[in-house]
Amino acid sequence: MRKTIAAIAAATLAAGILSGCGATAESTTTVNPGHYAQVNGLNMYYEVHGEANGLPPLVLLHGGLSTIDSTFGKILPDLAKTRQVIAIEQQGHGRTADIDRPLRYETMADDTVAVLTMLGIRKADFFGFSDGATIGLDIGVRYPELSHKLVLTSVGYDPRGAQPGLHEGLAQLQPQVFEGTPFLAEYNRLSPRPEDFPKVVERVKDLDAHTPVYAPEQIRSIQSPVLIIAADNDIIRPEHTIEMYRLLGGGVEGTKGMPASRLAVIPGTSHLTVFDQTPLLLPIVLDFLGAAK
Repeated sequence: MRKTIAAIAAATLAAGILSGCGATAESTTTVNPGHYAQVNGLNMYYEVHGEANGLPPLVLLHGGLSTIDSTFGKILPDLAKTRQVIAIEQQGHGRTADIDRPLRYETMADDTVAVLTMLGIRKADFFGFSDGATIGLDIGVRYPELSHKLVLTSVGYDPRGAQPGLHEGLAQLQPQVFEGTPFLAEYNRLSPRPEDFPKVVERVKDLDAHTPVYAPEQIRSIQSPVLIIAADNDIIRPEHTIEMYRLLGGGVEGTKGMPASRLAVIPGTSHLTVFDQTPLLLPIVLDFLGAAK
């Protein structure tokens, strides 16, 4: 039973790879999009796609143990047709090497904000998936002046909102579970130090054990409109997703006025396959980002 849970957890953490497998940097809209920023002790990798056009840039925040390519490879080129897109790889992920510091959602949010500050960006939209969605949520709570709109895919505000057994399975995760998976191949290809992989797995397990709990009042206080995207069979329980949407002002009787935040449940999908539905996702995301605040 323990091996089964661990295998499920490994697949969940590798969701960006499994759902975006085959997407590479060649599918993006800019020939040489990659850059590095020295922030908070990190040599942090980021990419810039598309052209600035007066709209807030869209910042992409990948999933846990994943990368820009594996999480967003299927949707990034179309997003970059309408606005400038800035995609960031977090500590120990992709082309950003690990440093001697625990992984925490708050520090990853701070790192992200530091990159944007370095680029002179004062207002941005954020599109996060899984761990990246929690980073986006943290930015919405703690950096309201920076956050214009938030697109949060597979997100919760309390770890008790996860499906039964998820966190227990993650606590048992071992690096060897990833042998022969697209995730490990991607890590070995991109990481400045492929030998750090076992240590990064331990950091991600520790990160999950320190998942923050946001009080309902903190969710209600978010000033940015939020689009919550969920698979209908996600790692977050649907009841929790609805609870969060209600805290954001949603779930009302809409003929009396529509809330600024939105909820989209993608049918016939799991955490692993939500980005396989890019033809369905893209117009939902673009319509939300284009709507007047």
